[in-house]
Amino acid sequence: MRHPSIDEQITFFYCRDLAATAHFYEQVVKLPLVLDQGDCRIYRVSRDGYLGFCQRSNAPEQPAGVLFTIVTQEVDRWYQHLVDQDVVFETPPTVNPAYNIYHCFLQDPNGYRIEIQQFLDPEWKAA
Repeated sequence: MRHPSIDEQITFFYCRDLAATAHFYEQVVKLPLVLDQGDCRIYRVSRDGYLGFCQRSNAPEQPAGVLFTIVTQEVDRWYQHLVDQDVVFETPPTVNPAYNIYHCFLQDPNGYRIEIQQFLDPEWKAA
């Protein structure tokens, strides 16, 4: 029997300040807003991948254990684009030999950690 299809993917995060979150993802990161549901907003990250934020009073003040990774061949361009928008990075782009990746880290207004990453291993998409 064939595995059921998956057409798209959305990852949702809770936030306390949807306006600040919307500003960051729409004006700074420049993700296209796909759907505004009032207290939730959904952004296109890639062709079939989406990121959603919902305003909730019980959203974590200091989220931990969550890492949103943007995979791109243009880590340096992303880094410069965001630095030009006054985004402060935890780390500048660097090679991580343990995972054979080139990456950098920042946080969004909610404290969610974002990684911008390039796989250096040519086998990454071969499987």
